[in-house]
Amino acid sequence: MARGELPDYPWDLMGPYRERAAAHRDGLVDLSIGSPVDPTPTVVRDALAAATDAHAYPTTVGTPELRAEIVGWFERRRGVTGLTEANVLPTIGSKELVALLPFLLGLGEGDVVVHPRAAYPSYEMGAVLAGATAMASDDPADWPTQTRLVWLNSPANPDGRVLTIEELRAARARARELGAVIVGDECYAELGWEGRWADEPVPSLLDPAVTDGDVRDTLAIYSLSKQSNMAGYRAAFIAGCRTVIARLTNVRKHAGLMLPGPLQHAMAVALRDHAHVAEQKERYRARRTALKSALEAAGFRIDRSEAGLYLWATEGRDAWDSLGRLADLGILGGPGHFYGVHYPDHVRLSLTATDERISAAAERLRAAAGA
Repeated sequence: MARGELPDYPWDLMGPYRERAAAHRDGLVDLSIGSPVDPTPTVVRDALAAATDAHAYPTTVGTPELRAEIVGWFERRRGVTGLTEANVLPTIGSKELVALLPFLLGLGEGDVVVHPRAAYPSYEMGAVLAGATAMASDDPADWPTQTRLVWLNSPANPDGRVLTIEELRAARARARELGAVIVGDECYAELGWEGRWADEPVPSLLDPAVTDGDVRDTLAIYSLSKQSNMAGYRAAFIAGCRTVIARLTNVRKHAGLMLPGPLQHAMAVALRDHAHVAEQKERYRARRTALKSALEAAGFRIDRSEAGLYLWATEGRDAWDSLGRLADLGILGGPGHFYGVHYPDHVRLSLTATDERISAAAERLRAAAGA
């Protein structure tokens, strides 16, 4: 596919299912998109209001306050030591970074961008926009010599998979062999639910146990959209190899890509306050418990989903058929087809609906199953 030649936006195909679900007598339960519904914490909104005297241009590299908080947050919450302000960079949300990173790194025809088999579509679209080739693979041994960028996603969207320290080390070692930049998309890292991740922190690609203290060509990205209900703020950042960060900073300076000053202060305050993150996690835990048990009662199997913001479910039949069944119950999900060709019988269901709507979905599923 030539640069700039993009497929139709896949979510446009959901129109008929949305109409079908919206016709339910008790209304639509939209679990298709992971867009937060809970209020942005007061501490964040107050910080934004206090910083509205933004008469000067913001800096692309970020304020000293924000960079220091990103460094501190990585050490406190992710176990990543040794970073300095030269190792971090704020971005205008994480999706623009994912989509633009192959271009920002100078990739093009003949270069390969590796991403997970079950994957957020923007990894592939980033390769397409740069004129590179996208490859879906979870096995480092399969990555070709032309690989120049590797995306890991842990906890993963859509399937909630968490990569262990050993898996991260193996992926990074292979990327180093190939001379590729490797990036961990870790935006759901605070949302561990099951197995060892119910008690242990989800590991970062930048963890010293992975890198042995050497972060060359190694990056991690994070977003405050989910943990702090700041999706509308477009508040994210990237950290890791200072050489790659310097390249990205230079290109972004030339392109005028910079986060507004008031938002930078709000981000810094959000990173300092973990209480609101813990509170939000408990909201999602309760919703997840209710929805998971109801889906299982209705005949769905939940695969992986040990962390993250979604349940990855299957009835063992094509996802479009499952979406039709859910739509008849007034529930809207997302088909596995949107996340690659490998999981056509899975649906993704988000936890980002109100308590009342999650309860309604659970009641409908149980009633349909006669439970």
